[in-house]
Amino acid sequence: MMIVVIAATHLSSENRIMNARTINRIELVYRAARFGFLLALGVLALSALLATGAPVKIDNHSKPIEVTAEASSLKPPDKGQIPIAFLISDGAVVIDFCGPWEVFQDVMVPGREEMPFRLYTVAETKNPIRTSGGMQIVPDYTIENAPPPKVIVIPAQSQPSPAVLEWIKKSSSTTDVTMSVCTGAFVLAKTGLLNGKSATTYHGAFGRFATQFPDIQLKRGARFVENGNLATAGGLSSGIDLALRVVERYYGREVARKTAYNMEYQGEGWMNPDSNQTYATSLVSTPEHPLCTVCGMDVDPKVAPKSVFKGTTYYFCSEDDKKTFDATPDKFITAVTRSSAISGSSN
Repeated sequence: MMIVVIAATHLSSENRIMNARTINRIELVYRAARFGFLLALGVLALSALLATGAPVKIDNHSKPIEVTAEASSLKPPDKGQIPIAFLISDGAVVIDFCGPWEVFQDVMVPGREEMPFRLYTVAETKNPIRTSGGMQIVPDYTIENAPPPKVIVIPAQSQPSPAVLEWIKKSSSTTDVTMSVCTGAFVLAKTGLLNGKSATTYHGAFGRFATQFPDIQLKRGARFVENGNLATAGGLSSGIDLALRVVERYYGREVARKTAYNMEYQGEGWMNPDSNQTYATSLVSTPEHPLCTVCGMDVDPKVAPKSVFKGTTYYFCSEDDKKTFDATPDKFITAVTRSSAISGSSN
């Protein structure tokens, strides 16, 4: 385009003194500029065509993973609402399910009077659930009578029973998305659905996750990870981003962006699944600032539980973490070292 402008300007300035030879030269320049302009248009059109193709993501082994258009977008129903089940049990972490709940309830689709999502809680029984911080919730449904969901949200919570795991497996055969938040990834992993796939979880649980589920590729530094109709988010607020991502997959980026705007949510992790790089590598424990070997939190060596393994002292922030380590210390250290090395190689 710049060539055309320059050529046109040159033509105008030489109008009064041009002769036959000059006209021929200018005509040559003009034709060359026109050809260059058409060639540039062709290149731009080809680039635009290629840009509409499926994005490529990189896993922890730095191997390109193609994400097909079919896998990234979801088709909402022509009529009716999309049912979303929030699976909860005692100890469910409030932000893990209330964050996504807020996202889904705030979605407004232009041209629709009805809210696009129908939200409800599901538990093993109808007994009141005591969540983190003491909030009490009476579940809307049990796993026996819950409506079939198209989206399942699994927050951090207590150990699931075999019946709950079976409900997740059965329901996930027809869901558009089954998503975990924080250590809800442990619940989803126990179904076996994540075997052979990649996943993420709360950064303080990387070590335990890598130890318990060696067949799952742990991704540090990921805000969320998607595998077909399965998705895992990092800790706590990461669930908000994964929920916004689900909204985007159903209704497009502008609807998701407007939802975030209306919520006054300024995080943009939902547009970049690799935006948790702060947690891509583990903090280093030192004698001056020791960290819990299991969760990575600060500990006071004067009062913290500790274990000695192969001449090295390891500190823990709780007796439960000490038990986790003591059960298989060699396996635990190997798993943590391996997952850290893999994550480092992808950055």
